[in-house]
Amino acid sequence: MSSFRPDLTSRIYPEPDMYDIDHFDCLPDSLLLLVFNKIGDVKALGRCCVVSRRFHSLVPQVENVVVRVDCVISDDDSSSSAASSDKSRSPFSCLFRLVFGGIVKPLQALGQLLGPKRAYSGSGSSSLSSSLAVGSEDDGDQGGVTHHSPTQVLKNFNEIRFLRIELPSGELGIDDGILLKWRADFGSTLDNCVILGASSVIYPGPSKSCVPQDGSSDGLCANNGAEDNGSIPESFYTNGGLKLRVVWTISSLIAASARHYLLQPIISEHKTLDNLVLTDTDGQGVLYMNRDQLEELRVKPLSASSAAKRTLVPALNMRLWYAPHMELPGGVVLKGATLVAIRPSEQSTTVRKEVSDVSWVSNAFEEPYGTAAKMLVKRRTYCLEMNSF
Repeated sequence: MSSFRPDLTSRIYPEPDMYDIDHFDCLPDSLLLLVFNKIGDVKALGRCCVVSRRFHSLVPQVENVVVRVDCVISDDDSSSSAASSDKSRSPFSCLFRLVFGGIVKPLQALGQLLGPKRAYSGSGSSSLSSSLAVGSEDDGDQGGVTHHSPTQVLKNFNEIRFLRIELPSGELGIDDGILLKWRADFGSTLDNCVILGASSVIYPGPSKSCVPQDGSSDGLCANNGAEDNGSIPESFYTNGGLKLRVVWTISSLIAASARHYLLQPIISEHKTLDNLVLTDTDGQGVLYMNRDQLEELRVKPLSASSAAKRTLVPALNMRLWYAPHMELPGGVVLKGATLVAIRPSEQSTTVRKEVSDVSWVSNAFEEPYGTAAKMLVKRRTYCLEMNSF
């Protein structure tokens, strides 16, 4: 019987080798990279860097990165003239620097990842002398919190293929109840842009009204009791409805071109990029660039606007569709719904045979607004032109 007695000594004092093995270390790098790519968020990846030396070496190989910007700070340009100060009243007149705030600790590891300090050539600003001073003291920046641009944070990510940058909000300040969404595709300049707007949006609920948010009738209730033949009502031209749509169009194009201008350093540094999206948490605007468009920008430098730090918008041909009243599946009602499809004039002459193809327009937005675009393109088309600006 004594031969069957348990060896209590081995249980109390187990062999060291039994627990010294870290089974996580047995996972291959390819599997860990798959996990990191699912994480995506650059702040979370910064935290992963402090876990181990192995993680620290693998994070720069991540292909799918999401950068969520905490705040937007206008650049301090000491060389600005008094004339340019008048333009600063517009949110698009100066170049905005995307920055991170309140994430010093999570990004201290990312600072280690990015390596030693390197000075920008030709820069005389001490605040810009190093793109890698993550977590260092900052005497005058919101209580000591250091800010870093996406360009700085992404500096040593070597294999990025899919990059998504999210702004904290849209640039266009619009009143509550007004719908304004846009999507723009860029290469070295604007390839196309689609804008969807409505004077008011009524969601399913007990109370519905036909009162526009902009204080004008806008032809919104003009079709009550009247047949809608697909044409723009006369009141649209006389009560400021057309002027409002022009303002929406110009503002959206300026916002898109300002975003495009900001992306230059990121695109030039990351040659592996296949897809780049710059959007905002409001879902107001989306700038999209695929691999061919990214390569076009690297080969053919963009033309910058002389009036502001943004990409020059070329001469444009536009098509406009309008509906005074539109009810979407699910009960959402758009008042004064307007869809604008924009292409450069030079491009329009080369693709004239594709004028009837509006799939790129109707597929620009997610539901339910994709359905609104599909419904609008079936209505009467109005053509407009706009000069370069």
